[in-house]
Amino acid sequence: MPPLAPIGRRIMARLVDWVIVAIPLAIIGIPFDIYRRVTDEDVADVWTSSSTGQVVFQLITIVAYVAYDTFFHRRNGQTLGKRLMGLRVGMLNDGRVPDTNAALIRAIVLWLPALICCACLWPLLILILILVDKPYRQGLHDKAAKTVVVSTTPR
Repeated sequence: MPPLAPIGRRIMARLVDWVIVAIPLAIIGIPFDIYRRVTDEDVADVWTSSSTGQVVFQLITIVAYVAYDTFFHRRNGQTLGKRLMGLRVGMLNDGRVPDTNAALIRAIVLWLPALICCACLWPLLILILILVDKPYRQGLHDKAAKTVVVSTTPR
């Protein structure tokens, strides 16, 4: 097995991937009125047209992040951020590129809780688990998909 990916490079790769998806979403969000300030009336009437637009945009956001991760990890085990940082995802048992199911499970476990309810706590929990997991430094998303992140470049 290649050497496990260094934590710092994993974090940088994730930040790069987040930005790659976030910038187009920020532009797409304008017609959905996501930048409008929430008022007490909005909280009382969740299904106003602007709130509906925000719910639709939230669904678009979830699909975008899950699809991005699934597509690239299924294709060659590397998102753009991982390629830039010299990392890749492989199946724990044999190192091959994750199949569609494994890539999808990995992406759902990584992004769904963070985008629905736990934007600050979920990434922190995953990072802590990566730091303390032995011997493979797997986050919950890696454990669920039976994957591991390895380095593609020598240290």
